[in-house]
Amino acid sequence: METRGVEDMFDFRRFPKDALVLLLLLVYFPVGVCLTLIRVFIGVHVFLVSCALPESFVRRFIVRVMCSVLGMHVRQKNPRSRDKNTKLYICNHVTEFDHNIINLLASCNTPQLEGSTGFVCWARGFMEIHSSSGQGAIGESLQRFCSTEGTPPLLLFPEEDTTNGRAGLLKFSSWPFSLTDSIQPVALRVTRPLIALSTPDSSWLMELFWTFFAPCTVYHVSWLPTVSRQDGESTQEFANKVQELLACELGLVSTKITKADKAEHIKRKRHTVPQTSTAVRPASIGLGFMVQSLGTDDHRIAKMAQQVKDVLPHVPLHVITKDLAKTNCVDTTITNLLENKEETPTEATGASTFGSSKNSSYSSGSVPTIKPAAKSFGKSPADRHLSLQERKDALYNFARRRYIEKHGLDQEDSH
Repeated sequence: METRGVEDMFDFRRFPKDALVLLLLLVYFPVGVCLTLIRVFIGVHVFLVSCALPESFVRRFIVRVMCSVLGMHVRQKNPRSRDKNTKLYICNHVTEFDHNIINLLASCNTPQLEGSTGFVCWARGFMEIHSSSGQGAIGESLQRFCSTEGTPPLLLFPEEDTTNGRAGLLKFSSWPFSLTDSIQPVALRVTRPLIALSTPDSSWLMELFWTFFAPCTVYHVSWLPTVSRQDGESTQEFANKVQELLACELGLVSTKITKADKAEHIKRKRHTVPQTSTAVRPASIGLGFMVQSLGTDDHRIAKMAQQVKDVLPHVPLHVITKDLAKTNCVDTTITNLLENKEETPTEATGASTFGSSKNSSYSSGSVPTIKPAAKSFGKSPADRHLSLQERKDALYNFARRRYIEKHGLDQEDSH
């Protein structure tokens, strides 16, 4: 028994990834909307006709023709293989309307094992089972139904959930095969252009909408010969045998993936996607913002950093850039670096505290003493203002001398 990944068994995207198909879908979209509106109107009449007419071949034929107008085309293979004495049909599950399609070809009942009850259950064509005692009580009720003379056959889906019908079959549950010793397998293949047949998170109403929207949905129904359980064969072995027969007929593989595995995978995807989106997208947004900021401000920051570097050549460029990113001001950065000069790392160029050998000429000149900070905090506003003004003047004179030295100007020309 081959295995397939859960991702291959189901369609988690409604629309295809192919660019050409997406373009065709975009062109078809207005037509699909118009078809949906028309088919909703016709669908109401189909429902009323199916409710008004009694169960018969005529009713099934009329409803089948009207369903073709709704875009649900049914093709039957090997109709003579259908055994009228069989009380149980076993079919693979592809869409939410598989039981309605099989019921157009042969009168049968499908019990509603979970989901809505009452009018919705009846309107969808399910047989409601009044039992809340668990699967064992449901099995006994259905077994009595099968043994009752004159009742139509049961149609069950042992996969218990839908697949995309392209990769493989879910593992068949064994309890349907305990109802009777003889069953008839029914192979169902469904095709639809442009959009997926179903998605795990979609409701039956949404599936009905997309069925009306699509150009057509073709159901290929193939009747296989009746299969009986052998002596000493367990229900699970019987289920596995029927699963292999259906898989062979459909050209698929039998898997051990169950309905619970599908539910667990969907649950895991729901928790994984939000984490991925919250972890990756902000980083992507932040990266994009940073790239954009670098594109617009990098040149200006570099120019400002070079101005600071001309004044304070002993300070590494990365330290200047880092401070400029905070202050966005040349004067403020120079003040910060001067006030924290003891903590600021210096470049290993063999230079003195305030420059290279070029600055040796300053020692012979009257270089004003730079006071990065006052020795004590002024007691009055006038003292504090004087301390700040002295530092500004010293800083201005120092920057002026550096500019003159760099450009080879005379002090008289700089005035």
